[in-house]
Amino acid sequence: MTQQLIHYLLFPGLLFMVIAGGFLSWFDRKITAWVQFRKGPPLLQPLYDFVKLMVKETILPRNASRVTFLLSPIFAATGAIIAGLMILLPAFGVSAGFDGDIIVIFYVLAIPSLSYIIGALSSGNLLASVGASREMKLIIGYELCFLLILAAIILKSGYQLDLAGIVAVQQADGAFIGSVSGVLLFVALMMCIQAKLGMVPFDAAEAETEIASGFLIEYSGPPLAFIKLSKYILILVLPVLVVSLMLGGLNLNGWGIIWAVLKILLVVLLVTLVRNTNPRLTIKQSMRFFFIWMNLLVIAAIVLEYMGL
Repeated sequence: MTQQLIHYLLFPGLLFMVIAGGFLSWFDRKITAWVQFRKGPPLLQPLYDFVKLMVKETILPRNASRVTFLLSPIFAATGAIIAGLMILLPAFGVSAGFDGDIIVIFYVLAIPSLSYIIGALSSGNLLASVGASREMKLIIGYELCFLLILAAIILKSGYQLDLAGIVAVQQADGAFIGSVSGVLLFVALMMCIQAKLGMVPFDAAEAETEIASGFLIEYSGPPLAFIKLSKYILILVLPVLVVSLMLGGLNLNGWGIIWAVLKILLVVLLVTLVRNTNPRLTIKQSMRFFFIWMNLLVIAAIVLEYMGL
């Protein structure tokens, strides 16, 4: 029981998720600064941001549904933590998960985005409602693509429905990205991860220059800190999921630790470079991108799988 609590609360659980997620957030911001010829933030800037928000006053909108407005960020952080535990425990070899956990992970990963929507709609702010509307449409666009990707990976792994089983197949036969169909799935998966993280070109739900941060506009103080916490966790959890599904998983023995860290940093680097080299897409463009091009890419990958490619 004590060992389980250590895994859940310390490593690779909550404490590790917050620290590693904060580091990856700093890494993302530092690479962004270098791309823009700036110095960038110090290493502890994510911690400073979180602590600063936790001690600030929470300003409640006059027309808000207060209980829903305040609970939504907590639900978002809770969903991110649960998803993190379900992904990190098998990825780090602490647990074998359970049969069908990849399906549960698909649903749990949607909790943060749904919580943002509920919080925005409960704020009573028009711009927040516009952001919530955009987030709903974006979810409709990328979740279908994400589900097709998971179906293709399950097919590729010989119908393994658990994350540990998918990783085991890759460690025995080679990473899925080593095939033509795997490359196509990796590209589509990276686009879905980009959208789940709410980063350019799929950040229309926040769009600071258009709708003043959209669903975040009314949040301040500790509730905004919890939203930042959920984003810190997701910027770790989603790259680890990509590594587990497509890049052969994490080998945490000896020199494999360095390679595991490099894999995660590589995925975050790709996400960062995409968001710094592309313009923001409109919601219509984003939905067309996922519904047509990414879905066709995944379907092509499934066809290539049946052909043995």
